[in-house]
Amino acid sequence: MNIVVTPKKLAGTITVPPSKSISHRELICAALADGKSIIHNISPSEDIRATCRVLREFGARIECAEPAADGDALSVEVTGGLKRIVGARTVDCGESGSTLRFLIPVSLLTGGEITFTGRGRLAERPLKPYLRLFEEHRISCRKGAASLPLTVQGPLTAGTYELAGNVSSQFFTGLLLALPLVHGDSLLRSTTEMESASYVGITLDVLRRHGVEAECERVGTYRIRGGQHYMPGEYRVEGDYSQAAFWFAAGAVGSNLKIQGLSQDSRQGDKAIIPLIRTLGGQIEVSGAAVTALPGRMGGGTIDVADCPDLVPPLAVLAACSRGVTQIVRAGRARLKECDRLHAMATELNRLGAMVEEKEDALIIEGQKRLQGGRVSAWKDHRVAMALAVAAQCCDEPVIIEDAGCVCKSYPRFWRDFQSLGGIIAKEGRKA
Repeated sequence: MNIVVTPKKLAGTITVPPSKSISHRELICAALADGKSIIHNISPSEDIRATCRVLREFGARIECAEPAADGDALSVEVTGGLKRIVGARTVDCGESGSTLRFLIPVSLLTGGEITFTGRGRLAERPLKPYLRLFEEHRISCRKGAASLPLTVQGPLTAGTYELAGNVSSQFFTGLLLALPLVHGDSLLRSTTEMESASYVGITLDVLRRHGVEAECERVGTYRIRGGQHYMPGEYRVEGDYSQAAFWFAAGAVGSNLKIQGLSQDSRQGDKAIIPLIRTLGGQIEVSGAAVTALPGRMGGGTIDVADCPDLVPPLAVLAACSRGVTQIVRAGRARLKECDRLHAMATELNRLGAMVEEKEDALIIEGQKRLQGGRVSAWKDHRVAMALAVAAQCCDEPVIIEDAGCVCKSYPRFWRDFQSLGGIIAKEGRKA
């Protein structure tokens, strides 16, 4: 689906969708508990559907209430309990890296031979930290030339697990979810500086809510007591700062935009979008669960995204529409997402008339007063598509975004919300 966006400043009030990061973790913890849990405020995105699909294969019963409208959040009832799997089974992770990396260690608890498959760029995303660990701990594992398909079989046993913390924190989360259920205590330790540690903090919080403890001795070192049990219960997922970041950016380069549904006590690393926008000179006003982004005189600066690589697309748009030169640094892991986001954002913003220089792990962006507009590609990446939609506000001509339907991976109602803020869109070939 190609979308034509007519330049227009967005303004108004929006309620952000629930956190995708927290939703994955809540669903998995509920599926590992013996008993029934209810999780409120779950987004029916493609990634979340992938996690539900695999958890059902592992024995969980998951029932979803019908949302009021397509893409709206819903409540999910999860009856947990891993079943013993005899023989081989294939599970489909779609394009969700979280589903894959979180559930590989969980699959080792089933006893079965589990083959993980996926689509899109998922087969190219790195799994080496797991592969090395499995060899060390004599866990059966085989794969082809790419990361997927991957076939593994347990058992997962207690012990010391050391892996690099500068590839993805998702490997740590996967082990933190599974190791509390084995017999014996374990130590999980990073062999490098721990990046995206805030995501591990989210995991520890969700574990705690479900009655499971993992001690953080220091960032990158975690002690996990074995023989624990997940507790069922009733939970609610908070709003997603990763998705809110696009609306913060829209308000900063557009008009007043109020974002509702966010927790000011959140552990989400992408909450950093607020101080980062302020670093560039943008105006952000916080009042309880509502945050308002206002247009301001934004200038350049240096932004470190080592702990929040998902913010690269909206930050690149902000920098392109600000004055001065902005450097987005320590951004190399953005190359390992649904697409190479450093290359994608540099390529597509330059097509719109921006001045972006791509480095190995950075973007150097010289802000422009206005962008031109034109045809761009979303690279089948939900965050690139949303960022380019925000950039259209700063263009003189319409922006045609190819593959714009990929937003359904994380934010199914994005285009509806975009229109509710005054955005003018149409499918290519049709009138707005």
